[in-house]
Amino acid sequence: MPSSHEVTRLLLAWSDGDEAALQDLVPLVYAELHRLARHYLSAEPAGHILQTTALINEAYLKLVDSRGTQWQNRSHFFGISARLMRRILVDLARERNSLKRGGGARPVSITTGVAVVRAPEEDILAVDQALGALAQVDERKGRVVELRFFGGLDEKETAAALGVSPETVRRDWRLAKAWLLRWLSEGSIQ
Repeated sequence: MPSSHEVTRLLLAWSDGDEAALQDLVPLVYAELHRLARHYLSAEPAGHILQTTALINEAYLKLVDSRGTQWQNRSHFFGISARLMRRILVDLARERNSLKRGGGARPVSITTGVAVVRAPEEDILAVDQALGALAQVDERKGRVVELRFFGGLDEKETAAALGVSPETVRRDWRLAKAWLLRWLSEGSIQ
C-alpha cells in the first residue's frame, strides 16, 4: 500500500498540470481501484457484461477527463473514484432496464403466468435512488455512505475527507444505515 502522503503529493502535482505525476500515480492506486471495482461487481449477477478491469478503465477515463478537479488527498480521490464507479453501474443498469421495458420485445399479458421478479439492475437503481434521497435530506450522511461503503474508506479516512471527527462519521454511518434500510423496505420515507 503506497503512503497516503505520496499519493496526495502526486494528486496535487497532477492537479497542477503535471502529466508525469499521473503516470506515477496510476500504478500506486491501481490495486485499490481494482478492490473497489471487485467490491461493486460482487453484488452483480454472474455473467455481468462489465468485468472488473473494464469498470476500472471506464472510471479511469472519466478521472483523466476531470483535469479541472483540485484533488485534496487520497481519500478525496478514492471517494470520487467510488462515485464514478457507482454512476457507471447505475447508468448501465438503467440502460439494461430500458431495453427490458420495450426494446422491440412483444408485450406479454399477466394472464400468461409470467412471474414478476425484481432484477439485480432494479436493486442497483433502488439503492442509488435511496442514497440520492438520503443526500437530499442530509448531504453529509450521504457522503459518509458513499465514502465508507462504496469508497471502502475507514472511519478516520472518511472523517479526514469530510473534515469532521471520527465520532461524527460513526454516528452518521449508524443513522444513515438505519435510514436507508427503512427507505428500501418501505419504498420511501414520508
